[in-house]
Order: sequence, then structure tokens, then C-alpha cells
Amino acid sequence: MSSLVAEPLDHPIGRVVEQLDAALDDAEGLSLLGLDQATTAGALSVLTALESRLVELEHRVLAHAGEVVVADTTGAVQTSAWLAGTARLTRAEARRRVWLAHALERYEVLRAAFADGAVNREQAPVIAGALDDLPDDLDADLVEKAERFLVEQAALHDARDLRVMGRHLLEVIDPERGEAEAAKKLEAEEEQAAQRARLTMSDDGHGTVFGRFQLPVLHGAMLRKALDAILAPGHWNSEGHEPKANLTTPQQNGEAFCELLETLAERDLPTTGGLGATVVVTMTLDALRGGLTEAVLDTGDRLSAATARRLACEANLVPVVLDGDGIPLDLGRGQRLYSKGQRLVLAVRDRHCTAEGCETPAHRCQAHHDTPWSHGGPTDLADGRLLCWRHHRMVHDPHWNSTIARTGPPGAASTIRFTRRN
Repeated sequence: MSSLVAEPLDHPIGRVVEQLDAALDDAEGLSLLGLDQATTAGALSVLTALESRLVELEHRVLAHAGEVVVADTTGAVQTSAWLAGTARLTRAEARRRVWLAHALERYEVLRAAFADGAVNREQAPVIAGALDDLPDDLDADLVEKAERFLVEQAALHDARDLRVMGRHLLEVIDPERGEAEAAKKLEAEEEQAAQRARLTMSDDGHGTVFGRFQLPVLHGAMLRKALDAILAPGHWNSEGHEPKANLTTPQQNGEAFCELLETLAERDLPTTGGLGATVVVTMTLDALRGGLTEAVLDTGDRLSAATARRLACEANLVPVVLDGDGIPLDLGRGQRLYSKGQRLVLAVRDRHCTAEGCETPAHRCQAHHDTPWSHGGPTDLADGRLLCWRHHRMVHDPHWNSTIARTGPPGAASTIRFTRRN
């Protein structure tokens, strides 16, 4: 490999650059055959430290580049623009390097640790950024104390941990002021987060709604907790369907989010126009009893008949059933959903989802009519059972057969076995 130094550099730093260039030329042709495990580990450790030392030297020279106005050599407006052009860097990366170069001039302890290889190239900008974020009126001795603290922690923690420490740096060096500043900063962050909260949804016209959201950390934690509860081990463990392990994490979260929305209690939502925030599903009597005619939501969106029948079992929606002439029917039965008392009895009797092999606990299950409500099935205990959200979907899914297996003494819970239809 040819040398990167085209002409001798008339300065001690130039001789260092030439020596580095020559040493790397020598390394280029070296074979790694015979390099054992211990030597490999030792070489990598030293090379990582050498990288930090070289990067510190680069930034020291870069800071000097501003003093000698190196940008004039190409007619650039500023050092970062010159660096971006000559080193083929993005403008953003060039600006970050110039910023760090000047930050290392301000923080001598950090620069020295960087030059010794005790701080690496990931850690150095994190430490400098945390120091820059300290209050401008802080005493110089406290700033130095903060600097030494983070440099010491760099021997034990990576850049990610240092970033967390940096957010609480003032609390370490000046606990009283740090606590007050942290409280003030937290309040400001929460107010900004509330103002930035956003949710957008778009219908792709093919049965899917997609969107983006931005939430304060509190509400993000609440959503995560709710999804984690639904995704808890054992919640979807069952036979007769693909195991949860086959789903990617986004898919698992998506199914859990759907279950969360379907199981929101109407009483937990505000009323609109004097009515609860309840979805109204309109379908024909034939569809409710097993036909294939689609159902229609009050939003104008359409559902398959199978999904509408499943929702009619448990979900907080109002089924409006039409006869052949499109006239709403009164099916003559007062109660469609199981009452709280009935749910408690089902929980005691069934203990968990009654699908074969599923142990999803009772409090995460839905009440299902063995004889469909649309076929005259009564909302009573003898005809009811608990099914988890996933198995409740399957029992109404035309791609699955479900068979009730009566086991145990009279009155005890029975199980449902699922087999996929051909």
C-alpha cells in the first residue's frame, strides 16, 4: 500500500503522522496466522485504546485548524464545511467533530484521559455534552469535580450509562441545587411532552388502519404495562394454534393492543352525545346465525360476519339485527352480556381459559355462549364458559373446528378442543 503522506511534513506532528502511516503500511501485509487467543485479545484491547489516542490527536489538530483558518485552502466558509468536503463526511458529522475538538480544549481532564486511551470515542462526546449542559454560573471547581467524576466512571460504564449519569450530574456534585434543578427540568420535560403528544391514524382501504403516536413517558409506560400484562407468560400458551414464539415482537404487541381495545369497558370511557362510546354493528339475522353476509359498523367500515358474531358474545358493542327487508329486529332476550356476578361464578368454576391446554387466568378471559346468542342461546352459567381473547377469536373463526369435551363431574368446567379445517 502506498503512503498517505505525499510530501514530508515540516513539524514534529508531521513526523508522528509519517511514522503512523509507515507503521500501518507495515501492518497491512502482516499475516494473522499463528496469532493465538491471548495475543488476539491483547492486541484488540491495545488497538481500541490506540484508536482513542489517535482520535484525540485528530481532534486536537482539528481545533488548531480553526486557528490557522484551514478552510481558506478550499474557499470553505468554516472548518466543518472544509472537513466535510475533504474527508467526505456529512455536514452533521463534521460539525460534531469540530464541536468535540473545541470541547476537549475546555475540558483538560477529559482530553488527557482521551489521549491516554482511558476514554473511548463513544464516551468522550457524551461526557463533554453532559458538562456543557451544567448551569453556566456553576463554580469552576464544581465543573472540574463533575468532569473527574464522569472520567472515572468511564472506566466502568459505557456511553449509554454515562449519558444517564450525565443527566443527574448536578445532583452528584451539588445535591441541594441538583435536586431543585432536576425537579424543575422534569416539570418542563413533562409539560413539553404533553404539548407534543400526537396520534395519527390512516385507513389504507384494505382492512388495515396504520398510524404513529408520540406520548409522554408516563402514558408510554402505562401502555407498555398493559401490553406486558396481556403478553405475560402463559397468557397465550395453548394447543391447536401456532405458538406465540412464532410471532415477532411487533406482531405480539399488535395483537395485544387489539385485545386491549376490545376489552375496554364502556364504563371507563366518557359519553358522547349522551351515549356511551360504543361501537354499533349492523348485520342481517342470517349473518348473525352463521351466514356469510358482512356486517357494517356505524363508522361505515365493514366487518366479516365471523368477526361480528364473535364480538356479539362479549365486546362492548350494540348489535343491530335486520330482517330480510332491512327492518331492525327485537330478538326478545333482555341480556346479551354476562353480568359481573355471573363472571365471578364462571371464574371460580373454570379458573382459566377452557381451551384445551390453555391456562390464561380467568381475569384475562371473556365469557362465551356455547349455544350462540344469535341462535337463542341463554346468558346463563350452564351455557357459558371462559375463553381467552385468542381462543375466543378461534371459536368464531371459520378456519377452525371446535369440539366441547365434557370432563369431570356435572357442573365442572369442560374444555374445548380446536382442530384446523382443511
